[in-house]
Amino acid sequence: MLKNQSKSRVKKVCAVVAAAVVLIHAVHAVTLDRVIEYKEISFGSPDIPAEMNGYRIAFITDTHAMPAARLRDVTEELNRRQIDLLVLGGDFPYADGAEQRSMEILSEVAAGDGIYGVEGNHDRRTALFAAMEAYGIVPLSNSGLYIRENFYLAGVEDLWNRTPDISRAIDGSSPDDFVLLLAHNPDITMLQDTGGVDLILCGHTHGGQITFFGIWAPYFTFRNTITNYGQRFRSGWALSRDSVPVYVSNGAGEYLPRVFARPQVIIIELHNE
Repeated sequence: MLKNQSKSRVKKVCAVVAAAVVLIHAVHAVTLDRVIEYKEISFGSPDIPAEMNGYRIAFITDTHAMPAARLRDVTEELNRRQIDLLVLGGDFPYADGAEQRSMEILSEVAAGDGIYGVEGNHDRRTALFAAMEAYGIVPLSNSGLYIRENFYLAGVEDLWNRTPDISRAIDGSSPDDFVLLLAHNPDITMLQDTGGVDLILCGHTHGGQITFFGIWAPYFTFRNTITNYGQRFRSGWALSRDSVPVYVSNGAGEYLPRVFARPQVIIIELHNE
């Protein structure tokens, strides 16, 4: 009798805990998961020129079907935060000429060293790059260039749609340079040599989209249609196959419900150390 009562109490407690977890996740999905986080992180490297201490790079990726008004709010916020460089990670709106509207709005970010971007797997490459160029944004496609002395920025084509080539993208850099690589899909960092790169910025995985308290994305465990590396590239810091730091943004868009995978705009502050 007592044993049965004990089992009943355990079941009730488990049911209450399960209901609370579901409620917490549901509330998070309709509150914080609908608000963009401006996540500021620091990155130090001895290859960063000393005169670039405190240099600020904003990274926007995966806006998808973000309304123009919301994207304009992002540009206004970045202008308040005094950005030196804006880099774009792909997957922008494309329906009904949305590439033009998005690039026009993003071009209003007052980044002293300019705006550069790569394509994502959902982008119409030709239309996106034409829109970028129309508004003074530089597309990177297995290519790179010097932003400042000893600071080289490179970007690769999308892994799913084209033929990314990291070696070709960084070919113009020197061993003593600080090399920043943009790649929409982080899986490329496990498939090609990244040894000549100092920092890689990626998107694509949406922070797992629907996660358990932001620490585990069930979809990435049971399916490999987004990434072949499970939870490795869900969100935040990871390492390439050559142990180069990779930062994966959740992306800024509202693509499908987000649960503990808050939309983000990343701001990286560089330090010579």
